[in-house]
Amino acid sequence: MKVFVTGVSGQLGHDVMNELAKRGYEGIGSDIQPTYGGAQDGTAVTTMPYVRLDITDAEVVRKTLTDLRPDVIVHCAAWTAVDMAEDDDLVPKVKAVNVGGTRNIADAAKALDAKMVYISTDYVFNGQGSEPWDPDCRDFAPLNVYGETKLGGEEAVSGTLDKYFIVRIAWVFGVNGRNFIKTMLKVGRTHDEVRVVNDQIGTPTYTYDLARLLVDMIETDRYGYYHATNEGGYISWYDFTKEIYRQAGLSTKVTPVTTEEYGLSKAARPFNSRLDKSKLVKNGFQPLPDWKDALTRYLEILKKNENDQ
Repeated sequence: MKVFVTGVSGQLGHDVMNELAKRGYEGIGSDIQPTYGGAQDGTAVTTMPYVRLDITDAEVVRKTLTDLRPDVIVHCAAWTAVDMAEDDDLVPKVKAVNVGGTRNIADAAKALDAKMVYISTDYVFNGQGSEPWDPDCRDFAPLNVYGETKLGGEEAVSGTLDKYFIVRIAWVFGVNGRNFIKTMLKVGRTHDEVRVVNDQIGTPTYTYDLARLLVDMIETDRYGYYHATNEGGYISWYDFTKEIYRQAGLSTKVTPVTTEEYGLSKAARPFNSRLDKSKLVKNGFQPLPDWKDALTRYLEILKKNENDQ
């Protein structure tokens, strides 16, 4: 099986390439950068080819994928800077990447009759209430430009293909890139106290675990919409921070605040990021491990990398 992966310079794309390598599949990575240097921890995938690709260029996407002829495309590339996406000057670029770029990939997948995985987000919903969102729910009402464009990407995929997996995730962390955990560790080591919102509820997603699930998926034809975060129940960002500091051995005081009190975000954030993941088990997929276990494994890797530097 030949698999083309977009966005390999990001957290998830890198881990997907590593998972493909573990299973002996032929993986081809791509991103906008001229070259790919691997993760910041030095775990670069050196055994697989890399292709520079601007997904917003339809003709280049068509030609590249026609030449490579992958059996599967795992589309991890996206504009993910949520607050920056609200800048009026940047909205066209965000749409070009998240909607237009995804449509270009989907069109190429259709021409090749290839399977496609599209990574989406809980931000496609309105973020209200307390019930977990069902993956087949169509009650969409994105709160911000990022959510609107990711929904547009979903529609481009589902409106073009039959052989697709649309996988919504939330609160992502991985080794390759920046994330909430790395930020909290840095702040916790330099401040006596941090303020963290306590009224946004969801579950973290470790890209290492998610990559395993995605490769499990492409080995099947159980297409459709899925939700995938780590198990272990629903928590707030405050709860998450408390556990990060507990496991990291930091004594930094964590003070809970409301989203309104925090008040630093340009884009509106969902209060309810609970995702119902039961469809995974119903369709024969193994859920992701408990988020506390994922955090433990992740912190061990970060510590090892720090010691190796």
